[in-house]
Amino acid sequence: MHVDEVVDARDLMCPMPVLAATKAMRRLGPTQVIKVLATDKGALSDIPAWAEDNGYELLSSGIEEGILVFFIRKTEES
Repeated sequence: MHVDEVVDARDLMCPMPVLAATKAMRRLGPTQVIKVLATDKGALSDIPAWAEDNGYELLSSGIEEGILVFFIRKTEES
């Protein structure tokens, strides 16, 4: 999957991963993708809820080597 920007929010506590992702999304155009890396377990619910609230498409989420990883696409409408 092509990633346009990586947001490294590891070791940041809520709400900082969401704020970092918001800043990244402002820089992107429609259909571009960010990859968010986080270690705060709150991101498991915060990032998907944030994506839905803002009209972004959560492409996938998971855990890689103890790091939470989210791929989110900016939609034409967002």
